[in-house]
Amino acid sequence: MLIRNYGLFWRRNNVFWGRPNVQGHLKGVRAKAVKSEPVNFAQQRGVYTLYDDAFHLVYVGQAGANDNQRLLDRLRTHTRDALADRWMRFSWFGVNWVRDTGDLSADAASANPTIPYVLDHIEAILISAAEPAHNRQGGRFGEGVEQYLQFRDRDALGLTVDDMIRELWKQQNSN
Repeated sequence: MLIRNYGLFWRRNNVFWGRPNVQGHLKGVRAKAVKSEPVNFAQQRGVYTLYDDAFHLVYVGQAGANDNQRLLDRLRTHTRDALADRWMRFSWFGVNWVRDTGDLSADAASANPTIPYVLDHIEAILISAAEPAHNRQGGRFGEGVEQYLQFRDRDALGLTVDDMIRELWKQQNSN
């Protein structure tokens, strides 16, 4: 299998980038089991895309090739480089699988996928990342490839402005 899991259009401001002596994380929950425990994809290897606030694709990159920076580190680099002010969302397509324990595997499985299988995965990545207007059919990753939805860690990131407004509204209406 080439791609094992992926996340689409995750929000940059919902990533816990870390702080001194505290590692950041990139958490997601299975789209088909949103109540499941979050998985940390910080060390994921694969390809990723960056989007501006209008969902326009602005950059395509890879993480973990030849043991270079993994996904979270690559994204963090883009918060400080020439792209820093140009992206608000990202998608990723990972080759490391999620173990039954909920941890990300250390290595990608070595496999010899067939040409049609590889082409299906490349097409699925491109369709998912670019969302071309005339592709009504979604990409075909096949069985065993799971989509993950972004998990916003309120403990690490605190309340959003919307959360604070809701809390104030509840307090105001309870009096």
